[in-house]
Formats: sequence, structure tokens, C-alpha cells
Amino acid sequence: MDNRADIRGFLASRRAKLSPEQVGLLPGTRRRVPGLRREEVAVLAGVSIEWYTRLEKGHIAGVSEEVLDAVARALRLDEEERTHLFDLARAARPAHRKATRRREVALAPPVQWMLDSITMSAAFVRNGRLDVVATNALARALHAPMFDSQTMSAHGRANFARYHFLDPTSRDFFVDWRAGATMTVALLRAEAGREPHDQALRELIGELSTLSDDFRTLWASHDVRIHHGGTKRLHHPQVGDLELTYRSLDLPTPPRAVHDLSLYTAEPGSPDEERLKLLTSWIAPALEATRQDSETL
Repeated sequence: MDNRADIRGFLASRRAKLSPEQVGLLPGTRRRVPGLRREEVAVLAGVSIEWYTRLEKGHIAGVSEEVLDAVARALRLDEEERTHLFDLARAARPAHRKATRRREVALAPPVQWMLDSITMSAAFVRNGRLDVVATNALARALHAPMFDSQTMSAHGRANFARYHFLDPTSRDFFVDWRAGATMTVALLRAEAGREPHDQALRELIGELSTLSDDFRTLWASHDVRIHHGGTKRLHHPQVGDLELTYRSLDLPTPPRAVHDLSLYTAEPGSPDEERLKLLTSWIAPALEATRQDSETL
């Protein structure tokens, strides 16, 4: 098992996004496909066409950081794309080629205590496969359609990608469904670059690719995202439309584990804050029970 197909697809897709004019080259003639030719990337990176062709075919293991940097500059990769390229190179080394099922890393109890202490923002923790591994009460209430969905795993765990692409109600819940779908796939693509041999991740990608035309199309774009934040618009079945600001932050974890903390909050004094307060009032008994349980520990 190797990741040469992912390397091929990523480098070819980045090359296709660039025009000669963007990198200071003459456009030339007889271009049958959009983007730069391999020989043009090789010239820009300062390597031979034979060497770059071999690289784009997926033979990236053992390539020096200096050469990878040169290729990243030639292809005008942004910081997240450059990180992805280096992740692909690391994963291509022989020691990383064995398919594994990564052991789930339990959250430290203080992390759940922190989530429960946040009452006016929806807070949750996800792993690299976009499984929701912990929430506060407001996050669970805010994402009630996902937690009520038949896409929940047999272990009662929600997954943003599975809900987004396999449950038709997601198109009503996520107002900007297409933008959210693009971000979801880009996050999974970045995780696949870090851990291309993670069996559970491969099973998820296989499931989504088999069952969703939208996922297959977006997956083929090879776009990646690692850090994310911005505005999320939701249509909640109980409180109506919500426009929330969100930010995701990495949590410290053991090697190979990825957990991020996401916070969704409303602008102070806005109608969205009032709707979020209304949702909070409905879950107040659950919040009080959680507080009392924590005091008895």
C-alpha cells in the first residue's frame, strides 16, 4: 500500500491551476490542457524534466526538503498546500507504508470539564476523520439534526463528513451547503495526506466515494485545508436561521492523533445571539445537571 496516486493527483492538480503568465513564462501555443507543462515546472524548480516527471509519478520518498521547497515555490503552493506536500513525502517513506487502524486517543477529563464550562458558545472536539469525540450541551443542541441522523455510527458517534454527504437534511441545515462540503473534503484530504494508511480513514473515504457523487467530485480536486474559521450559517429546526462565527484550534495530543477544538458563537447583541440564548434556555436543565455532577466529583 502506498500513496503515489495521491502524490500524482495533488501535484498534477496544482500544476493545472497555474498559467504560464502567472509564473512569468510566455504562453506558447498548442496547449492541449490547461496549466503548466511538466517541463515548465521543472525549469522553475531548477530540476531536470526527468527528475520532476518521476516526482509527479509519486516517487517522492527520500526527496530533500530543499527540493520539496523548490517545487512548492514553483507551483505557488500556499502554506497549507506546502504542509500537505511535506506530509505526503513523510508518509511515502517505507517505515510509514503499513496499513494500520489507529488507536483512539481518549480525551483527558479536564478537556470535557472545559467544554462543559462554556455555556454561551457551542464547543466540540473532533478528530482528524471529523468524528465528534466530545461536546458541550449547546453544541449537541445546535447540531441536533446531525446527532439525530441515521448517519451516526454504531458507537453513537457523529461524523461531519458522513452527515454532510449522506443525509439529505444536511442541505437544509447548512445554509451554505456547497462551501461547507468543499471545506469538509479539504479537511479530510489534509488528514489523508498525514495518515494515508489509516484504515478507518480509508474506509470512510471509500464509503463517501461510493455513495456520494458530490464527494467524489470534490475529492478529485485535491484541495486541502488544515486551519479553518469564519462564518457558519445554519437553519436550526427549533430556533430558525443562525449566523455564527467559528474558529478551530489544535489541541495537544500524542503523536499521530489529531484533535481540534471548535467554538461557535454569535455576535453580541445580535438576533443570532438571542436565538442562541433561546436554545441555551431550552437545555438549561441539562446544563444544571452537568454542573451538579461535576461538583460531586
